[in-house]
Amino acid sequence: MLKLRRTMLGALLIEENLVTPEQLDVALAEQRRSDSGKRIGETLVALRFLSEPNLLRVLSRQLDCPIVDLVQEPPDPSVLDVVPSEFAMKHLLIPLHRNDDTLVVAMADPLDINAMDDLELLTGMDIAPMLALGSDIRRVCEQFYMKKMLQDVKEAERAIEDEDNLDVADLQKMAKEELVIQMVNLLINQAIQDRASDIHIEPFEKDLRVRYRVDGVLHEVNAPPKRFHPAVVSRIKILADLNIAERRLPQDGRMRLRSGGRQIDLRVSTLPTLYGEGVVMRILDKQTAMLGLTELGMDPDMFVSYRRLIQEPHGIVLVTGPTGSGKTTTLYASLNEIYTVEKKFVTVEDPVEYQLNGVNQIAVNPQIGLTFANGLRSIVRQDPDIIMVGEIRDHETVEISIHAALTGHLVFSTLHTNDAAGAVSRLLDMGAEPYLVASSLIGTVAQRLVRLNCAHCRTPYEEKPEILREIGIDPALVKDRPLMRGKGCPECRGLGFRGRGGIYELITVDENVRRMIIERKAANTVKQYAQASQGMVTMLQDGRRKALEGHTTIQEVMRVCQREDFDA
Repeated sequence: MLKLRRTMLGALLIEENLVTPEQLDVALAEQRRSDSGKRIGETLVALRFLSEPNLLRVLSRQLDCPIVDLVQEPPDPSVLDVVPSEFAMKHLLIPLHRNDDTLVVAMADPLDINAMDDLELLTGMDIAPMLALGSDIRRVCEQFYMKKMLQDVKEAERAIEDEDNLDVADLQKMAKEELVIQMVNLLINQAIQDRASDIHIEPFEKDLRVRYRVDGVLHEVNAPPKRFHPAVVSRIKILADLNIAERRLPQDGRMRLRSGGRQIDLRVSTLPTLYGEGVVMRILDKQTAMLGLTELGMDPDMFVSYRRLIQEPHGIVLVTGPTGSGKTTTLYASLNEIYTVEKKFVTVEDPVEYQLNGVNQIAVNPQIGLTFANGLRSIVRQDPDIIMVGEIRDHETVEISIHAALTGHLVFSTLHTNDAAGAVSRLLDMGAEPYLVASSLIGTVAQRLVRLNCAHCRTPYEEKPEILREIGIDPALVKDRPLMRGKGCPECRGLGFRGRGGIYELITVDENVRRMIIERKAANTVKQYAQASQGMVTMLQDGRRKALEGHTTIQEVMRVCQREDFDA
């Protein structure tokens, strides 16, 4: 059994000067706010106040538990069968070796008593825990369990007929095989551990490709052999309550599961391709999506202006940007910031990706006539105070949104435009009357997402002077404060990036902007006024600032910003 010292972890960390009392207070407040079940050490690491190796060292002292380096002491492959891969990935542990009736297990959290009790029941052995880095355990789990699974696949050599000739009974039988169940579980669990937003399963003529989208970029991972493709797709269809007999038409479904003690929703989409059905699973993790307004990474002055904007009693606030730029996250954070039981909040979305406590959420369903416009029209009759429309797509939705704003409602929505000023032109192009837009619109935010440098391996680097000049940075400016980029480590899987953050620009609609809207001035004119008179920070300028502060790289900013902005 572990010997827990009486000294609290936070006190030990402060004693060793690894965190400050102020940082500990922030972490405790975040722990209470998020209610995610994370321990204080995990929260400190997530906030980047503490490194994982330092946390491990102090935990070892507090728990009197030895540390194991999995690189130097890999697990004995013969004991892997003792612990199922799904259990190991869920609890972030892996068996190392066996001493008579004792199983030595590497754990990221030896205080997880439930996991240890379950492991004792599962194995019938006493458990001797050792501390290891969570990132190391995750890597070793994937490496060893995937290798073992592929060996099992080779041993289970059996020809599977051409997919077109398989009947429903064959597919159902294959989907229930233990090996197929393990394959699908491992693919999903590994994606969740990797912080992926999407899982892509793509069949080709001779092989099957699996890719995870992590921080907006696709990365290929180990895939099952091609002959298991029909079985894997059928298993996913069963979980998502789709028709496994229909392989000629696209289908959409949803599944819910628990991973690492939290609930995960997956949105499933199938598409018939030349070599079989492709599958994309969107991972909807409420814990990662529910960011507070302070966590979005807005410039301090912009944050103050935006917070004041969303506390207005009525008007339209638009968030613009391309698909995948974090618009929905910004809207959810905004609703969370101003939520109160004294007001009624209603949303209409396509689809409802995350559930908000206390908010009435409606999912668009065009097949039965429930469009954004129809849903919004019904919402207005529900006596709401705050309305969120997932996206303004047509003239009818624009008209109802404007009417709602003019009759005393605060309306949030999104548009697909390149910048904040472009939102005005887009509304006018949709047929909205200029005087109505001028009377109802109170502000527009444009945003993009950039990958953030890995905090564990970021290091100074020199950028070419011509690249710096192209983005508007004087090369002399980086001599005293060098640029940073991740060099790649196990924590970020060698990518150099871990997580994403936003770059933003904000235009508030004042009297001068209203006049320009009524006069149908060009978007560039509105943008130039906002920069000159409102002190607007453009997305490019915000990106430059984040690169100079070491949060991201120049290349990331150039990747997401418009080329014409570089000369601005």
